[in-house]
Amino acid sequence: MATFTQNRTRAARTADAARTADAAPAGPSPAVNRALWTAQILLFAFLLFASALPKLIGEASTIETFDEIGFGQWFRYFTGVVEAAGAIGLVIPRLAGAAATGLIGLMIGAALTQILVIEPAWALLPVAFGVLFGAIAWQRRARTRELLDGLLKR
Repeated sequence: MATFTQNRTRAARTADAARTADAAPAGPSPAVNRALWTAQILLFAFLLFASALPKLIGEASTIETFDEIGFGQWFRYFTGVVEAAGAIGLVIPRLAGAAATGLIGLMIGAALTQILVIEPAWALLPVAFGVLFGAIAWQRRARTRELLDGLLKR
């Protein structure tokens, strides 16, 4: 009798493990992982030094741009902080997918601002960045799922 119960329990655990393996996406291959990390580091550097920093230190061109947008200079600081946080998140393995997802939202806002307020031709740049962030978010989705599961269990 004990053997039947043990075999049944073992079979149930095996079935549960198979379901879990099917549900969890496999991580990217080593080559894809290297390419992703290269992209994430380059995007980190660009976002932090070429985009967030000029907004935060009040470079003249960013002041003019945010005057043109019309939301006030507080929005320049807010955008700079969001970009800096997203850039830092891209290079923290546990946060990379979530950061990329958040940066997609930022790029949607940037593209809409370009189209509606500034210069429609420049909307392609945030769209291209959004596609890159989408690829990162997709490939890092398993870690993002782990992060969300950990947060929801608390």
